[in-house]
Amino acid sequence: MPNENQKNILVERTNCILYYAGSALLNEHSAGWIGGNAPEFFDDQEDLIHEGNPKYVFYLSLVHPFKPESMISVFIPEDYEEYLENNIYPNCSIKVIEHPISTESVKDMFTNPGLIKHAISNGELSHDEKSMDQSFLIKVGGNPRLIQNEDYYFTKLKEESLSFLFQVDEDGYPETLLQEDYNYPFGFGSLYIFAKMGTTEIQHPVAGFWQFS
Repeated sequence: MPNENQKNILVERTNCILYYAGSALLNEHSAGWIGGNAPEFFDDQEDLIHEGNPKYVFYLSLVHPFKPESMISVFIPEDYEEYLENNIYPNCSIKVIEHPISTESVKDMFTNPGLIKHAISNGELSHDEKSMDQSFLIKVGGNPRLIQNEDYYFTKLKEESLSFLFQVDEDGYPETLLQEDYNYPFGFGSLYIFAKMGTTEIQHPVAGFWQFS
């Protein structure tokens, strides 16, 4: 993305980038994947991911929209109650990790049995206002489309100068993503990722909060 675009997306927030879940096959036009195995990068990182008590499962990986050499991967606790109780920064137990570009692992140590792998399509630039009425899997930049518009979700994030980077919206799931009888990981809700927006780069993506209606 050229700097002007980045400014419109992350500073003025008039534009955003929308991504959709496509077929199960990854190709050169994929911007990542949801479900399936975690990136190969995590093959020897089991201790890092599972540190502390909760066991984690892989959720998705997205090529960083502003750093094509990096990816952002999301892991969620296996135990729904664990992240239901810890759903707002700094006590949000969803793990968000930026790492070098990596292909999907052949190992299934983090695989979520409830999700069927789908590719994430390349992002499309959209007007932020227009995106509020559209279905999407991921929205980068612009303003978050909130399910609950309460200030307390943002209190600590603002204190630490963290800004909205992207959201994953379960309204954008294809019908083929969830295994039969498997619940939506976020209760048919949305996960919101924040980061430090420096003048030259975006750093430290974290899970800000997640919501459902």
